[in-house]
Amino acid sequence: MASEPGHEADLPLAGITVVGLEQAVAAPIATRHLADLGARVIKVERIGEGDFARNYDTAVHGLASHFVWLNRGKESLCVDLKSAAGLAAVRALIAGADVFVQNSAPGAAERLGLGAEELRADHPELIVVNMSGYGTSGPFVDRKAYDMLVQAETGLVSITGTPETATKTGIPTSDIAAGMYALSAIQAALFRRERTGVGAIIDVAMFDATVEWLGHSIYMQMYQDVQIRRMGLSHASIAPYDAYPTRDGQILIGVQNDRGWRTLVTEVFERPELADDPRFATNIERVRNRAAVDELVGALTRVFDTADLDGRLAKAGIPAAQLGDMKSLIAHPQLAARDRWREVRTEAGPIRAVLPPMTFRDVELRMGAVPALGEQTDAVLAGIGYSAGRIAELRSAGVVQ
Repeated sequence: MASEPGHEADLPLAGITVVGLEQAVAAPIATRHLADLGARVIKVERIGEGDFARNYDTAVHGLASHFVWLNRGKESLCVDLKSAAGLAAVRALIAGADVFVQNSAPGAAERLGLGAEELRADHPELIVVNMSGYGTSGPFVDRKAYDMLVQAETGLVSITGTPETATKTGIPTSDIAAGMYALSAIQAALFRRERTGVGAIIDVAMFDATVEWLGHSIYMQMYQDVQIRRMGLSHASIAPYDAYPTRDGQILIGVQNDRGWRTLVTEVFERPELADDPRFATNIERVRNRAAVDELVGALTRVFDTADLDGRLAKAGIPAAQLGDMKSLIAHPQLAARDRWREVRTEAGPIRAVLPPMTFRDVELRMGAVPALGEQTDAVLAGIGYSAGRIAELRSAGVVQ
């Protein structure tokens, strides 16, 4: 059952203004969630091209799939930051904002006069978030930092894939990780500002965010001298934990503890003698005898149809899942039963989108329109005091679009 929509004023970040000098994934995913939570997010884009994610593909009624995913609920201001007049407009906009987020190339914001220290000199209450690939110092500070490169440099790809092939994750993990830490830090800084009146300078690096997510693998290497192996769907520290054959397909089973193993072999497979078999009784022994465990479980699962086995596992409380794909996800009964789909406006017509993953029971989070390039330029400039005549002059001069 869907929650009541509620009122805009009930949204957690209603009244907060965010300016984003952003592109691609890392910063846009943070600011999109801020928009979902009720903040006004003004996206500063370059004339002609805009955020280069606008041009990744034309999959969504001619619009780019990444862009419509990451930029709903924002306003697009299209301006030439290399011009003095364009830069002045953006500085005036930031002066009235609560948060400024940027993920430009290293040093680019500072060269434009949009460095954190410079901005906060006159506005100490401002929260400035600088997002980068490798942080603010060190030998990699000026390196290009696309998601794939950071996944490789951190070693994420060394534990992802099959034994034969290192593989990057199928989603931009390093970008998303950085975006989520930026989102969390911004909300924390806003909360602190309520107490102190003082803003913040926050640095979030894709490298650091990815390293944080690799904690288990790091500790295994530091304290056991063990490089976690690439194991496909399996797990280095747990068994059984993999995809197993059924009569008509496959099913994933993940037994997290010894009670789970006992339940699996007694209640699901009706083989109680296996519960206390010394080769399998503890997880440590099951991992040590992984090949035998996988062979045994595979022999026991292949006599069932997938749906039948899935039901038996669920009834017994054994963690299991069927192998889905994007088509099955879109049709997933869990999304339909919980009314998770909504309609979002775009310049190319309405599209479907899923509600944000954080659900407030008193108000439904906002899912605003995806802006066309420069769609709100006039309105944004008018909001900071520019007259219609002045806006026309800037447009004629190619400063705004």
